[in-house]
Amino acid sequence: MPAALTSRENDPIRLGRRAFLQGGTLVLTAGSLCAAKLPAADEGARVRVGLVTDMHYADKAPAGTRHYRETLAKLEEAAQQFGQDKPTCLVELGDLIDAADSVEVEQSYLRTINRKFSAICQDRHYVLGNHCVDMLKKEEFLGVVEQSRSYYSFDRGGVHFVVLDSCFRSDGQPYGRKNFQWTDANIPASELEWLEGDLRASGGPVIVFVHQRLDVSGDHGVRNGGAVRGVLEESGRVLGVFQGHSHQNDLQELGGIHYCTLAAMVEGSGVTNNSYSLLDIETSGTLRLTGFRRQKSQVWKRGAGSGG
Repeated sequence: MPAALTSRENDPIRLGRRAFLQGGTLVLTAGSLCAAKLPAADEGARVRVGLVTDMHYADKAPAGTRHYRETLAKLEEAAQQFGQDKPTCLVELGDLIDAADSVEVEQSYLRTINRKFSAICQDRHYVLGNHCVDMLKKEEFLGVVEQSRSYYSFDRGGVHFVVLDSCFRSDGQPYGRKNFQWTDANIPASELEWLEGDLRASGGPVIVFVHQRLDVSGDHGVRNGGAVRGVLEESGRVLGVFQGHSHQNDLQELGGIHYCTLAAMVEGSGVTNNSYSLLDIETSGTLRLTGFRRQKSQVWKRGAGSGG
């Protein structure tokens, strides 16, 4: 994998952004483009981030509690809310699509959901989930969503954001083309080394995004999560980690860092079962998560325990 890189204040990591916009695929209107400046009522907020996870879009019948086709309508509702609240950027925490029987069908799922997702916000970021690369290779997924790296960092409003990729096998091989077990999630040594260097070189408070969980050791956890947490704790600047994968609201505080697992958009039928959220990082260091529908709201004050 090529070395990850850092995107600074006005340099979001995206492939072919200029040609993409000139081609008209992404329609940027006042209602769909996320504004970099927050409304006057939110002057206490340093940065606002729109968050969604585990959309699992697929053009196939429901399976158990997962209603794959209904993700399109749920995403439309989230897009309307984000259009009103104007987050600085938008982050998708993995499993944007669900599995298919062929590369072509899986790519069609990805193109369909990404047309709607990419129209919400120009400044958007994709975390790789295991379902994103069930049939596709990482470079194929990233090519469609026009993101050049699977792990990287970027700065917005004085906050340092880190996107991690835990879709690697224990032997260091990247997920892709059904070559993995979903319970074997790891952050390889090269990425961990990059993370250490990135945190040393950056400044300001840090927020981390990852798909598989860093706060548990079971099937839904990153196998070397303890080593990753050690790096985050050593920096002394990580306020919170936001993750998905297990589909349920969950919250832990480990080593002074809040680990917030967000509810999956795909779970349940109808928009009343939707899940999405807005994260405000305030100048005081307080994190304020506003959850919609099934997603719980939370407030964490810097240096204090979590609360709701």
